Amino acid sequence: MPHEASVRAWLRRSRVASEEIDDLIQEAYCKLVGLECVDQIESPDGYFFQTVRNLLADKIRRAKIVRIETVMEIETLGVCSDEPTPESAAASRRELARVQALIMNLPDRCRRVFELRKVEGVSQREIARRLGISESAVENEAVKGMRLIIRALQEQGADVRGDRAGTRHDRSRNS
Repeated sequence: MPHEASVRAWLRRSRVASEEIDDLIQEAYCKLVGLECVDQIESPDGYFFQTVRNLLADKIRRAKIVRIETVMEIETLGVCSDEPTPESAAASRRELARVQALIMNLPDRCRRVFELRKVEGVSQREIARRLGISESAVENEAVKGMRLIIRALQEQGADVRGDRAGTRHDRSRNS
């Protein structure tokens, strides 16, 4: 496997014992050989890495004695749980509530278009038909809603990723 060297290096950096590294790599190969079809694997290196990572997580969970270095690395590896921490879950709930409040404060038609388009995923054509407005009006209201929400989040000090690119696109589109 062309990706074995990088996975081995990652395991060494994670302070996994060299004999365990060999075992994990061999187990990963066994899992790969046992697959009926590999056509669905879009990223072989990512798949191999994730397979080894999952095997390592299983090994750590089953171990009766775990080296202290391994325990210290568990959090940085992220192998014990894919569940969000309670802190990140609470932060996500607060952020969702903030965005929902901002949506509710949009002008009526803008809010209705935004909810249908961005929340419910209704097509522009269908929204135009339902509300009796043109498709370009639907697009304009959706963009207006997004801009108002982004601006409000920025005023509140939120980190809004991708805004610069969107602003450049909007300026070039408007000119």
